[in-house]
Amino acid sequence: MKLVRAISIGILIWIIGVSLYASSYYVQLLENAEQQANIWLSIVIIPVVWLGAKLYYGKDISTHGLWVGLTFFMISAILDALITVPFTILPYGGTYYDFFVDFGFWFIGLEFIATTILYWYLKVHRKRITATY
Repeated sequence: MKLVRAISIGILIWIIGVSLYASSYYVQLLENAEQQANIWLSIVIIPVVWLGAKLYYGKDISTHGLWVGLTFFMISAILDALITVPFTILPYGGTYYDFFVDFGFWFIGLEFIATTILYWYLKVHRKRITATY
């Protein structure tokens, strides 16, 4: 695994995800703006992670998608712990516990991992199998 490459792409995914999450508050369609932002993020994170996987695997790397997806998610979780929670959750009375036990957080983490695994099976693994025949 190219760890520096995976970490830098994970940071990029986090930046895009946080930007899209924050921008969803400006176009309020639902009464509950936080619920709307979580729904929006759970939808847009799939193509963002797909793009991240495409960037990661662009250099003929064959690391299994599970490990890449876990790395992307762990980087996101670390940045959430260092930046998101202290600056956007704690000032409004939330806690680290509230943030990290929230179903939405784990659902989005599952999307990170599943999207990267799916990309690996469809684009990397299949190409590798086809190349051996």
